[in-house]
Amino acid sequence: QVQLVESGGGLVQAGGSLRLSCAASGSIISFNTMGWYRQAPGKQRELVATITRGEGTNYADSVKGRFTISRGNAQNTVYLQMNSLKPEDTAVYYCNARYINYVTWGQGTQVTVSS
Repeated sequence: QVQLVESGGGLVQAGGSLRLSCAASGSIISFNTMGWYRQAPGKQRELVATITRGEGTNYADSVKGRFTISRGNAQNTVYLQMNSLKPEDTAVYYCNARYINYVTWGQGTQVTVSS
């Protein structure tokens, strides 16, 4: 069974930085696309950033220029470097991985940005 395990969340002041990590276990395939989504209280889950196996990236407008997504050297690992964090970035961040019609999610990691 494939599991995505996230780490790196926490509490940071506005203007600070955090780096999220996600690693897949139990998978023998290389996911086509991996990414990060977030869900703030009372809001729908939204896309933050995705990266393809060919290193193509896509970002939400709200994080462009501040967040950087990258894939690790190990298969099925992905990182999200978050700089210049704002209080509105506060949310649970979920790792996502896709292979054709197969989609899987991590359990989420809390990011809280204080003003």
